[in-house]
Amino acid sequence: MIRLHDISVPVFGRYLERLDGLVIIAAAHMADRGLPEAALLQSRLAPDMLPFEAQVRIAARFPLRALRPLVPRLPDLQFAEAESFAALRDDVAAALDAVSRVEPADLEGREAEIVTDRAGLAEVALPAACFVVDYALPNMLFHLSIAYAIARWEGVKLGKADFDGWHRY
Repeated sequence: MIRLHDISVPVFGRYLERLDGLVIIAAAHMADRGLPEAALLQSRLAPDMLPFEAQVRIAARFPLRALRPLVPRLPDLQFAEAESFAALRDDVAAALDAVSRVEPADLEGREAEIVTDRAGLAEVALPAACFVVDYALPNMLFHLSIAYAIARWEGVKLGKADFDGWHRY
């Protein structure tokens, strides 16, 4: 049987690492071209969408939004607007550190516990396993994907391998 820990912690950890890699590549792109960090940090795909830095911060925080209700000892990280790639990397590192401290026993038998969160103006209340699989993971990957898309839009050389770490071309 797949445990809640198995479908959450390693996956969140993997994509937090991918998110950090994305920030590293984006920072190098801007530095190599002598461009100000703010140009990419504040870039957005559309005027009504959040900028790159917010997409990264939200993606980094989603694992804790999913796991903290079940593991209250996890920090309630509230990331301020990042003004540098280094600050974004610090946020991702803090989230990865917290997630990496979650042990299988922390989530054992918690699959059916109801986890609540805000989804925009809506209230979401789902059993923990559904919350992780149907809500938190897709949302983390959405924000990671939007950060990736913004970076690509701004000319950062990224590929599928940078996103998932599995592909090789």
